[in-house]
Amino acid sequence: MNCCTSSQCKALEDIFDAKYAENDLKHYRKKGPAKTTRALLQAIQTFGDVRGLSLLDIGGGIGAIQLELLKAGLAQSTAVDASAAFIAAARGEAERSGFGDRTVYQHGNFVEQAEGIEPMDIVTLDRVICCYPDMQTLVRQSAERAKRVYALVSPRDIWWMHVAQYGLNLFERIQRSAFRFFVHPDTEVEPILAARGMTRRFHKTLGVWQVNVWVAGAL
Repeated sequence: MNCCTSSQCKALEDIFDAKYAENDLKHYRKKGPAKTTRALLQAIQTFGDVRGLSLLDIGGGIGAIQLELLKAGLAQSTAVDASAAFIAAARGEAERSGFGDRTVYQHGNFVEQAEGIEPMDIVTLDRVICCYPDMQTLVRQSAERAKRVYALVSPRDIWWMHVAQYGLNLFERIQRSAFRFFVHPDTEVEPILAARGMTRRFHKTLGVWQVNVWVAGAL
């Protein structure tokens, strides 16, 4: 399925191209997951063994989260990404690592595809909502598909990050790029998850990013 037709989505295809995916994959093979991704993975696994569970990874790039959890015994992974280059790189690496039969890849805008995606035990969005203007719909629809754990890496909701957002987006306008960066307020994200009966059980800041994990019920 093709990516969404919005200008933001087209800009993501342009930015996260084959060269970008190739560089990310080289970094992963040499050094493993990025620092924030490692923190997210460690947090997820503190809430129980992932063996036999399922994962929905939204905007998962070259598939670091998928691969690391599959190595830990994850049963099945579904990834949705707006970048065709990232989908191709993630699929190739999964096959190379022997996990091709346990992975499913969908190219496009998750929000446009959400209704056709079954709920999974774990849902991850690693540095994704900062690229999405309609945060409410993205978080609501992704949270609806999280049966146990909802894990999120997002920009810190702090004044100087909002200043950085303004500066970056001004630069993108000058460059005539449709890409925009978003620092969505925590006060708008958290109620959506609370409405799904989820409780935040992990929080950590790493530079400009924050890692948060919500769990369902009494898990």
